[in-house]
Amino acid sequence: MATSPDSSNSTPASDAPKRGLFSRKPKAAKVKKPSRLKQIGEVFKMTRQHDPMVPWLMLLAFLGVVAVSFVIGFLLDNWITGLIIGIPLGVLAATLILSRRAERAAFARIENQPGASGAALGTLKRGWIVEDQPVAVNPRTQDAVFRAIGRPGVVLVSEGPSARVKPLLDAERKRLARILPNVTIHVIESGRGEGQVPISQVAKKMTKMKNELTKLEVSTVSKRISSLGSRLPIPKGIDPYKARPDRKAARGR
Repeated sequence: MATSPDSSNSTPASDAPKRGLFSRKPKAAKVKKPSRLKQIGEVFKMTRQHDPMVPWLMLLAFLGVVAVSFVIGFLLDNWITGLIIGIPLGVLAATLILSRRAERAAFARIENQPGASGAALGTLKRGWIVEDQPVAVNPRTQDAVFRAIGRPGVVLVSEGPSARVKPLLDAERKRLARILPNVTIHVIESGRGEGQVPISQVAKKMTKMKNELTKLEVSTVSKRISSLGSRLPIPKGIDPYKARPDRKAARGR
């Protein structure tokens, strides 16, 4: 007589409930994003660590706007309406102060770190095509050159001391000049040295440049650089530093 299989030896998969043919898949648990107030609180803490004066500046902006609104309302014999209008405006003024100070604090945290210039380009508004990765890098010194394309033309932003990063800039500028002979190529050296621009001011300087290209021309320039400006990759398995000419084959010819 055959014995019945032991239920304890059954696999966990057999115990799982089967889903019907037309039943819906279980929804994945959604990851809750932090609330807006929590995000503002985190930004405030980060900014305060770098700039201890930010709470007082925010309070001064708030009280100043509210006071002005109250005085105007009092002169118009309607100070309650002045307060009702002034309080939201005061909160807005304090928020603007926090926003500007937070941007400065963020740049101060990443300054002198590799990729800081690329992060500065990431703050540009619409109309710019920014390369995520540097277009030229010195592996030994970590000096780099980043590129952005916009209506003013092509902008190269360097990262590193002027004398050391100059060969990278010159090589990239010459390469682009061969591909785009009629497009202006601007150069910005980021840093704190003489003639350099702090990373917090790089985006502002770029937005003040004179427009020379249309939106369609910007797209055309970007496509041309992507198609003609990339260097050919070295085939796998070949070390260019160990490659030697075949002298026997040369003699046989």
